[in-house]
Amino acid sequence: MNTRSLVLPELLPLLEEIPTVDLSAESLPAFRDGLEQAAGQSFLQAEDYPVTLERLNIPGTENAPPIRLLTVRPRKEATGPRPALLHLHGGGYFAGQPELTTTQLCQFAQELDCVVISPDYRLTPEHPFPAAIEDAYTTLCWITRNADTLGIDAARIGLTGESAGGGLAAGLALLTRDREGPTLLFQNLVYPVLDDRTTTGQPDASPVGGEFLWTRASNTFMWTALLNPVAPGSADVSPYAAPARATDLSDLPPVYLCVGALDLFLDEDLAYARRLIHQGISVELEIVPGACHIFDQTDTPVATRSIARRIDAMKRGFGL
Repeated sequence: MNTRSLVLPELLPLLEEIPTVDLSAESLPAFRDGLEQAAGQSFLQAEDYPVTLERLNIPGTENAPPIRLLTVRPRKEATGPRPALLHLHGGGYFAGQPELTTTQLCQFAQELDCVVISPDYRLTPEHPFPAAIEDAYTTLCWITRNADTLGIDAARIGLTGESAGGGLAAGLALLTRDREGPTLLFQNLVYPVLDDRTTTGQPDASPVGGEFLWTRASNTFMWTALLNPVAPGSADVSPYAAPARATDLSDLPPVYLCVGALDLFLDEDLAYARRLIHQGISVELEIVPGACHIFDQTDTPVATRSIARRIDAMKRGFGL
């Protein structure tokens, strides 16, 4: 179905700037290069914000390599330990780095008066599941162990991420609950990737989702690489890789979930939100009409409004 007429006019330049390409082994290098360039540009633009950027490293172990971190903290003097926001970047698990959305992270740090910490987790296809989520959990535990040095309050940690990073954040919340790990105040999920079973065909799938920027073909390629050697759609996919597979969603942190009406992930995000609500989890759901994937990465009124709502939800999550 041709859905271009449904896209908000202010987002049409995004479709011209980033042509839709079905990801494959052949197109992956160009995809990675594009996100690397975007990360470099975003990092340079961070000079306009009154924050301090720092790159740190979590030492490696016998079983895991070192993890590079990007930290963002307000320059103004702190009156006490700040809350911490653990951010997980997008990029389809294939690409991206913490610097990809540096300007947004600067805005979060400034407006929430928090320390933002974003790990450069391992990527597929070189490092399939569970590499990324183990890196995320290692980062979360490292934050709590080093809270005093970082100037943060270990009892006030929030979690956020976009796209693959949103799915990774949702999986991390499940893993942290099951391992009885550090306390998380909230999950702030933006068009998260949640369900591998979308690759095998959905009954009653939205006919208007996934035409632009992130397609069903790209999604299948992503899940195949992430789950390797397990096949997407098979019975033994871990809920920490595909959070929609979890049967028990109780005792999870409150959720803010945002997704565009034209996003491929709309159906799985709505289903996940409904199941969370049914199991007693507080959910705030934002569906953005006329919005496709990564709409919030634009300089448009719809992106400004959505980011403001996202920040407001995190403020409330931190009790600000």
